[in-house]
Amino acid sequence: MIKTILTLIVALVSYIMNGQEISGQWNGLLKIQGTQLRVVFHIAKTETGYISTMDSPDQGAIGIPVTKTSFENAVLKLEIAAIRGSYEGILNSNNVIVGKLTQAEKSVDINLSKEITQKEVSRKPQEPVKPYPYYSEDVKFENKAAHVTLAGTLSLPKKEGNFPAVILITGSGPQNRDVEGLGHKTFLVLSDYLTKKGIAVLRFDDRGVGESTGDFSSATTFDFAKDVQAGVEYLKTRKEIIKSKIGLIGHSEGGIIAPIVAGNSRDIDFIVLLAGPGLKGDKLLLLQKELIERQSGMPEEEIQKGQEIFRGAYDILLASSAFDDTFKNKITSYFKSKFPGPKNEAMAKYCADFINNIWFYNFIKIDPASVLEKVKCPVLALNGGKDLQVPAEVNLEVIKKTLLKSGNKKVTTKILPDMNHLFQECKTGSPNEYEKIEQTFSPIALDEISSWILSQIK
Repeated sequence: MIKTILTLIVALVSYIMNGQEISGQWNGLLKIQGTQLRVVFHIAKTETGYISTMDSPDQGAIGIPVTKTSFENAVLKLEIAAIRGSYEGILNSNNVIVGKLTQAEKSVDINLSKEITQKEVSRKPQEPVKPYPYYSEDVKFENKAAHVTLAGTLSLPKKEGNFPAVILITGSGPQNRDVEGLGHKTFLVLSDYLTKKGIAVLRFDDRGVGESTGDFSSATTFDFAKDVQAGVEYLKTRKEIIKSKIGLIGHSEGGIIAPIVAGNSRDIDFIVLLAGPGLKGDKLLLLQKELIERQSGMPEEEIQKGQEIFRGAYDILLASSAFDDTFKNKITSYFKSKFPGPKNEAMAKYCADFINNIWFYNFIKIDPASVLEKVKCPVLALNGGKDLQVPAEVNLEVIKKTLLKSGNKKVTTKILPDMNHLFQECKTGSPNEYEKIEQTFSPIALDEISSWILSQIK
């Protein structure tokens, strides 16, 4: 799932923190509109007072700056410019901070403690339960060039026989083989459905995640593509797999990775792009930011100001020739100029650190059109009509136009109405809905995917 400035800052409906010996890590659970979000606050004492940052593990957001931290007479006060909110709580005798987060004049109770917070887990209706009516095996394979071992699960319709196969490719951010997050296991549900339809499925933990080795933080989209290619090579060694019927299904960033692999390999028989980007990264992230902010009710003036600031940062990135200290210093100086003064120092640093990232740098530089034009196998591209992260019409238009122009006539594109970025049937498409929706993956979307694949492997 593409994680951008907007997803981290806007969709971050926030949380805040504390200490008595207030220094240290404080944990809380924000419950709002059916959504649970774990919050971790790190407070440190300095010569002049306190400084702190905030993490939202469920959204992959680390180091969100807390603009101002004060602790006097057992009262913790926090100001967080990134979410335009504040927190105030009282540390009680049980070493628990009892307080409220206020944002947009609305307050939500959230208590903080030194204890690790666990979310209240309830199994989603579509999540399969063992024993499965098919064969499932934990497997490992190597990306030898990168010295990375990928760990995953291979699902086969039956233990014996020969089957067509697909590899599931995750979106951005560290994901395990099930794409487990926000109360859902998206790839487990998708894998279960496809295997029951007679299709073998390989899904695996991203490098550096779960049981896979390697360093996720230093990897780029092209590195992830090489991990997928290693998965293809592994499937070719399995006697149960029909080697001429291997396909790829990529979600979000995986919708760029799938065509990268397919464009460089004759082993790929077909690909499915689920909310795959067609626009270049800078245009996509600006549009995504604008749509989510507008849907959340942010004033238009602030939306446009944010567009101007981040467009300028992306222009610096696109004009750069290398991800080096010169580039990093330019980005750091740029954000300092846009968020001047000591009060905005934490915000400027947060924004600079987010862009001064090797994955982000390479993602913005990728032109999906240059990747798609090399793909000659059949392509199915699906988007939810209410997807705010990879908006359907504009991205599907680029995907279809590019493939047809390059001579690939085996292209199917389709917008699925009332579905969001995760292909859940939804009301608004906002990321805030993802967790509170019981449905993990729309049966309509699952049928579209499986029916098309089965038509390709006749």
